[in-house]
Amino acid sequence: MRNKTRTSDEFKGKTIVITGADRGIGEGIAQRFAEDGANLVMASIDKKVYETSEKMAQKYNVQTLPVLVDVTQEDEVKNLYAEAAKHFKTIDISVQNAGIITIEHFDKMTRDEFDKVLAVNTTGVWLCCREAAKYMVKQGTGGRLINSSSGQGRKGFIYTPHYAASKMGVIGITQSLALELAPHSITVNAFCPGIIVTDMWEYNDRVWGQILSTEKKKYQKGELMAEWVQGIPLGRAGQPEDVSGLIAFLASEDASYITGQTINIDGGMFFS
Repeated sequence: MRNKTRTSDEFKGKTIVITGADRGIGEGIAQRFAEDGANLVMASIDKKVYETSEKMAQKYNVQTLPVLVDVTQEDEVKNLYAEAAKHFKTIDISVQNAGIITIEHFDKMTRDEFDKVLAVNTTGVWLCCREAAKYMVKQGTGGRLINSSSGQGRKGFIYTPHYAASKMGVIGITQSLALELAPHSITVNAFCPGIIVTDMWEYNDRVWGQILSTEKKKYQKGELMAEWVQGIPLGRAGQPEDVSGLIAFLASEDASYITGQTINIDGGMFFS
């Protein structure tokens, strides 16, 4: 666990856009940058983002801008970055964190379900990167694009072919844009969270538990996740702050020579 009393002003005056910022990993990222004095543009499809944004502003005495956005809608994504630039003048860091998952047997999964997961997790990342990069290039001062992949960006898992495809796609987008944007001093990296204690993993535990239950073994709430956590070398599930620490590093000057990389945050579940 990182030192809770750590203070830094590295990001003071910098503007960070975070999608999926109203809860879980996104809220953890917002909190980390608020501690460091950044201007927060907190985007989500859920109105809860207004409450989360206000909480950050009051607790850390930073400027925040909540924006409702569906990352699959091009016009809404364009508006997000236009509002961010108008309000804070610059866009220095953009974290493409919004994501969804569904879990279903291959023969029961609908085309709409498959398409929606790819639209949010992959197309949404590309749309946000594209718009953020336009402002960063125009500003001429470089920037940081940081994209959310997953352990399933490394290895697919049962009943989630669409999710695995979407997260593997994020890695491809990251590598391609890293090459194209390098001449502008814009780094593009991705992160692969493992089992992180969030609402999404409560859903995963429940639905995978239902599908994987047999007559001999019926999974109760929390049992499947606990079973998987036992296989993590570091012996625990991750917390949002485990992820936000890496994001802060990738956004920092210390990471200025790192681009096109995808980094696991999973306690040792995967090594490549």
